[in-house]
Amino acid sequence: MIYLLEDDESIRKFVIYALKQTGMEVVGFELPSEFKKAVESRKPDLALLDIMLPEEDGISVLKWLRSRADTADLPVIMLTAKSSEYDKVEGLDSGADDYIAKPFGTMELISRIKALLRRTKSADAEYSVGKLYVNPSKHIVTVSGESVSLTLKEFEMLCLMLKNRGMVFSRDRLLEEIWGYDYDGENRTVDVHIKTLRTKLRECGALVETVRGIGYKIG
Repeated sequence: MIYLLEDDESIRKFVIYALKQTGMEVVGFELPSEFKKAVESRKPDLALLDIMLPEEDGISVLKWLRSRADTADLPVIMLTAKSSEYDKVEGLDSGADDYIAKPFGTMELISRIKALLRRTKSADAEYSVGKLYVNPSKHIVTVSGESVSLTLKEFEMLCLMLKNRGMVFSRDRLLEEIWGYDYDGENRTVDVHIKTLRTKLRECGALVETVRGIGYKIG
């Protein structure tokens, strides 16, 4: 189930029609209040959020989703006419998983949705490195046996580097793999998420190594 929060009726109808044509189940909402009520009743598999909305903006709605235990890791794509670098960074740093600027093509939208859903499906492997244990299928991360709570992007970065131990990931590559697109602007958002990931992993934070001038890896 996909929830779409978009106040422009023509865009809302277009997106709903396009997604349903591919076999996806989707429900559209005009107002944030309607969207929130639906989320509280049934959690979707993915949310598409516009930014410029009545009642409150999409960033505020996104922060509301991230503040809830049941939707903290919900895959979210921002759909908005705002396409500046600042707007993209603000959206990503607020917890968005992807960002598509209007106008967008049907095929691109569907491709981004499918890519994000694939990335959020947990793998079957388990990883154990020193005192760090990660079970992707159960979304479990522990350090010295104590549970660690990560955001979706932090969790995905950790799993990606564990799955490819020894491989160095550039900031651009991490943005492409985790956020789902080639991002050629400011990439400080990766550094911010790496920093918080290391902090949350406590004594195991040192496992996330910085390769100067290139990026990051777990050796």
